[in-house]
Amino acid sequence: MSAPHTDVEQVEAANTAFYEAMERGDFEELSSLWLSPADLGVDEEYHDPADTGVISCVHPGWPVLTGRGEVLRSYALIMANTDYIQFFLTDVHVSVTGDTALVTCTENILSGGPAPADGAELGPLVGQLVVATNVFRRTPSGWKIWSHHASPVMTESEDTEEDEGNESGTNGTNPDGGPLG
Repeated sequence: MSAPHTDVEQVEAANTAFYEAMERGDFEELSSLWLSPADLGVDEEYHDPADTGVISCVHPGWPVLTGRGEVLRSYALIMANTDYIQFFLTDVHVSVTGDTALVTCTENILSGGPAPADGAELGPLVGQLVVATNVFRRTPSGWKIWSHHASPVMTESEDTEEDEGNESGTNGTNPDGGPLG
Protein backbone atom coordinates (compact mmCIF):
# COMPACT_ATOMS: atom_id res chain seq x y z
CA MET A 1 0.00 0.00 0.00
CA SER A 2 1.29 3.46 -0.82
CA ALA A 3 1.81 6.31 1.62
CA PRO A 4 -1.32 8.32 2.49
CA HIS A 5 -0.02 11.60 1.04
CA THR A 6 0.82 9.82 -2.23
CA ASP A 7 -2.70 8.33 -2.35
CA VAL A 8 -4.24 11.77 -1.92
CA GLU A 9 -2.03 13.19 -4.68
CA GLN A 10 -2.93 10.30 -7.01
CA VAL A 11 -6.64 10.72 -6.34
CA GLU A 12 -6.38 14.48 -6.92
CA ALA A 13 -4.65 13.75 -10.25
CA ALA A 14 -7.37 11.25 -11.25
CA ASN A 15 -10.08 13.76 -10.31
CA THR A 16 -8.36 16.50 -12.35
CA ALA A 17 -7.99 14.12 -15.32
CA PHE A 18 -11.75 13.49 -15.22
CA TYR A 19 -12.60 17.17 -15.54
CA GLU A 20 -9.88 17.82 -18.12
CA ALA A 21 -11.19 14.98 -20.31
CA MET A 22 -14.65 16.58 -20.15
CA GLU A 23 -13.23 19.97 -21.11
CA ARG A 24 -11.41 18.49 -24.13
CA GLY A 25 -14.41 16.39 -25.11
CA ASP A 26 -12.16 13.33 -25.04
CA PHE A 27 -14.68 10.50 -24.70
CA GLU A 28 -12.07 7.71 -24.90
CA GLU A 29 -10.03 9.24 -22.08
CA LEU A 30 -13.15 9.87 -20.02
CA SER A 31 -14.25 6.24 -20.51
CA SER A 32 -10.86 4.94 -19.40
CA LEU A 33 -11.16 6.86 -16.12
CA TRP A 34 -14.33 5.01 -15.04
CA LEU A 35 -14.16 1.74 -13.14
CA SER A 36 -14.75 -1.33 -15.30
CA PRO A 37 -15.33 -4.97 -14.39
CA ALA A 38 -11.89 -5.76 -15.85
CA ASP A 39 -10.36 -3.33 -13.31
CA LEU A 40 -11.79 -5.59 -10.61
CA GLY A 41 -10.61 -8.81 -12.25
CA VAL A 42 -14.12 -9.74 -13.39
CA ASP A 43 -14.59 -11.41 -16.75
CA GLU A 44 -17.70 -9.75 -18.20
CA GLU A 45 -18.33 -12.74 -20.46
CA TYR A 46 -19.03 -14.98 -17.45
CA HIS A 47 -20.18 -12.53 -14.76
CA ASP A 48 -22.85 -9.88 -14.65
CA PRO A 49 -20.90 -6.61 -14.28
CA ALA A 50 -23.80 -5.24 -12.23
CA ASP A 51 -22.84 -7.68 -9.48
CA THR A 52 -19.33 -6.27 -9.06
CA GLY A 53 -18.35 -2.63 -8.71
CA VAL A 54 -21.31 -1.20 -10.61
CA ILE A 55 -20.73 2.46 -11.40
CA SER A 56 -23.29 5.20 -10.96
CA CYS A 57 -23.75 8.82 -11.89
CA VAL A 58 -26.17 11.60 -11.04
CA HIS A 59 -25.98 14.68 -13.25
CA PRO A 60 -27.76 17.80 -11.93
CA GLY A 61 -31.48 17.32 -12.45
CA TRP A 62 -31.13 13.78 -13.88
CA PRO A 63 -32.23 10.47 -12.37
CA VAL A 64 -29.62 8.01 -11.09
CA LEU A 65 -27.76 6.29 -13.92
CA THR A 66 -26.26 2.87 -13.15
CA GLY A 67 -24.02 0.61 -15.13
CA ARG A 68 -21.10 1.46 -17.35
CA GLY A 69 -23.10 1.63 -20.58
CA GLU A 70 -25.76 3.97 -19.22
CA VAL A 71 -23.24 6.27 -17.51
CA LEU A 72 -20.93 6.52 -20.52
CA ARG A 73 -23.86 7.13 -22.90
CA SER A 74 -24.83 10.11 -20.74
CA TYR A 75 -21.36 11.62 -21.12
CA ALA A 76 -21.40 11.00 -24.89
CA LEU A 77 -24.73 12.86 -25.04
CA ILE A 78 -23.42 15.76 -22.95
CA MET A 79 -20.25 16.04 -25.04
CA ALA A 80 -22.21 15.93 -28.30
CA ASN A 81 -24.42 18.82 -27.18
CA THR A 82 -21.84 21.05 -25.51
CA ASP A 83 -19.53 23.06 -27.72
CA TYR A 84 -17.54 24.49 -24.81
CA ILE A 85 -17.20 23.61 -21.15
CA GLN A 86 -14.67 24.62 -18.52
CA PHE A 87 -14.54 23.62 -14.87
CA PHE A 88 -12.98 25.74 -12.14
CA LEU A 89 -12.85 23.47 -9.10
CA THR A 90 -12.92 24.99 -5.63
CA ASP A 91 -13.35 23.62 -2.11
CA VAL A 92 -11.67 20.35 -3.16
CA HIS A 93 -11.35 17.86 -0.31
CA VAL A 94 -9.88 14.36 -0.70
CA SER A 95 -10.28 11.56 1.81
CA VAL A 96 -8.68 8.12 1.30
CA THR A 97 -9.52 5.01 3.29
CA GLY A 98 -7.90 1.82 2.06
CA ASP A 99 -8.80 1.29 -1.59
CA THR A 100 -11.62 3.85 -1.62
CA ALA A 101 -11.35 7.61 -1.97
CA LEU A 102 -13.92 10.35 -1.68
CA VAL A 103 -13.54 13.74 -3.36
CA THR A 104 -15.93 16.59 -2.68
CA CYS A 105 -15.69 19.82 -4.61
CA THR A 106 -17.54 22.76 -6.05
CA GLU A 107 -17.69 22.80 -9.84
CA ASN A 108 -17.77 26.37 -11.10
CA ILE A 109 -18.86 25.61 -14.68
CA LEU A 110 -18.71 27.85 -17.72
CA SER A 111 -20.34 26.33 -20.80
CA GLY A 112 -21.58 27.28 -24.23
CA GLY A 113 -24.14 25.61 -26.39
CA PRO A 114 -24.35 25.36 -30.15
CA ALA A 115 -23.59 28.48 -32.15
CA PRO A 116 -26.57 30.58 -33.15
CA ALA A 117 -27.58 30.67 -36.81
CA ASP A 118 -25.96 34.10 -37.30
CA GLY A 119 -22.53 32.43 -37.48
CA ALA A 120 -21.08 33.37 -34.08
CA GLU A 121 -18.30 31.02 -32.93
CA LEU A 122 -20.04 29.86 -29.75
CA GLY A 123 -23.49 30.00 -28.33
CA PRO A 124 -24.07 32.14 -25.27
CA LEU A 125 -21.87 31.26 -22.31
CA VAL A 126 -23.68 30.15 -19.18
CA GLY A 127 -22.27 29.86 -15.67
CA GLN A 128 -23.41 27.24 -13.21
CA LEU A 129 -22.44 26.35 -9.67
CA VAL A 130 -22.58 22.64 -8.79
CA VAL A 131 -21.38 20.63 -5.79
CA ALA A 132 -20.00 17.20 -6.59
CA THR A 133 -18.97 14.03 -4.85
CA ASN A 134 -16.67 11.68 -6.75
CA VAL A 135 -15.93 8.24 -5.35
CA PHE A 136 -12.79 6.48 -6.60
CA ARG A 137 -11.58 2.92 -6.21
CA ARG A 138 -7.96 1.81 -6.35
CA THR A 139 -7.24 -0.62 -9.21
CA PRO A 140 -4.02 -2.18 -10.50
CA SER A 141 -3.99 0.55 -13.18
CA GLY A 142 -4.62 3.45 -10.78
CA TRP A 143 -7.59 5.21 -9.21
CA LYS A 144 -10.84 4.90 -11.18
CA ILE A 145 -14.16 6.69 -10.77
CA TRP A 146 -16.77 4.52 -9.13
CA SER A 147 -19.50 7.12 -8.70
CA HIS A 148 -20.10 10.78 -9.57
CA HIS A 149 -22.94 12.75 -8.00
CA ALA A 150 -23.49 16.42 -8.83
CA SER A 151 -26.19 18.75 -7.54
CA PRO A 152 -26.90 22.35 -8.47
CA VAL A 153 -26.33 25.03 -5.85
CA MET A 154 -29.23 27.40 -5.42
CA THR A 155 -27.93 30.95 -5.61
CA GLU A 156 -29.60 33.99 -4.17
CA SER A 157 -31.84 35.73 -6.64
CA GLU A 158 -32.04 39.48 -7.05
CA ASP A 159 -35.41 39.63 -5.26
CA THR A 160 -33.90 38.02 -2.14
CA GLU A 161 -33.21 41.52 -0.76
CA GLU A 162 -36.99 41.92 -0.26
CA ASP A 163 -36.99 38.85 1.94
CA GLU A 164 -34.21 39.97 4.32
CA GLY A 165 -35.20 39.31 7.90
CA ASN A 166 -37.71 36.65 6.85
CA GLU A 167 -35.96 33.36 7.67
CA SER A 168 -38.23 31.30 5.47
CA GLY A 169 -37.54 33.57 2.49
CA THR A 170 -41.17 33.07 1.44
CA ASN A 171 -42.36 36.59 2.23
CA GLY A 172 -45.33 35.22 4.17
CA THR A 173 -46.48 32.69 1.57
CA ASN A 174 -46.14 28.97 1.05
CA PRO A 175 -44.09 27.83 -1.94
CA ASP A 176 -47.42 27.23 -3.76
CA GLY A 177 -48.22 30.93 -3.37
CA GLY A 178 -50.91 30.59 -0.69
CA PRO A 179 -50.70 32.23 2.75
CA LEU A 180 -48.75 30.55 5.55
CA GLY A 181 -50.77 28.88 8.23
